[in-house]
Amino acid sequence: MLTSFLEDFLYYLEKLIVPSTYATLRMATGTMLLGLTFGFILAIFLTLYNPNGLKPNKKIYPILNFFVNTIRSFPILILIVAMSPLTRLIIGTTIGEMAAIVPLSIAATAFIARLLENCFIDVDKQLIEAARSFGANNMQIIFRVIIRESMPGIISVVTMATVTYIAGTTIAGAVGGGGLGAVSLTYGFQSFNNTVLYMAVFVLFLLVNLTQYIGDKLYKKFQ
Repeated sequence: MLTSFLEDFLYYLEKLIVPSTYATLRMATGTMLLGLTFGFILAIFLTLYNPNGLKPNKKIYPILNFFVNTIRSFPILILIVAMSPLTRLIIGTTIGEMAAIVPLSIAATAFIARLLENCFIDVDKQLIEAARSFGANNMQIIFRVIIRESMPGIISVVTMATVTYIAGTTIAGAVGGGGLGAVSLTYGFQSFNNTVLYMAVFVLFLLVNLTQYIGDKLYKKFQ
């Protein structure tokens, strides 16, 4: 019986868990690269045009704020479904890893932008005023003062977002995204195969805890 269990375990590991883990990592990596890039840019504009920011703007900030709030108001599953026409227009399909990355990266952009904005706004105003007194412009203040002072917060944001969107890839798997979510649902839960189900859960557990561990180490380093 033990031999049979080990054979099944190794078979599922090779044929299902390992390939789906790579798929999950590809989706999470693609989502975070796009989400961080656009979220960082959006956070800079939010910081600039915030009513308490470096260059308050009552016309632009409400538009950016509305976009972020709108995207964040959607649960990930609903956002994936709602964005399927746009995903099909961009990718040509709504099924697969690339199709999952589109809505996930848009959700990550809004999520990261808001958290980074909060980090940037919390920087000591006296440091900003000191930089202004030395003739620094807004971009110099952002990149040489605000971002430098916000590094521990930025690391926390990246860690939190990575954990959140590892979980997001499993939700995407439920609607054709692939990865561990699809395997655990299709080959595990729906097929009444607890071995596959809990193997997928355990791998997700490892991924999340490894991400958090690395994030905590980096946070302490920059604190």
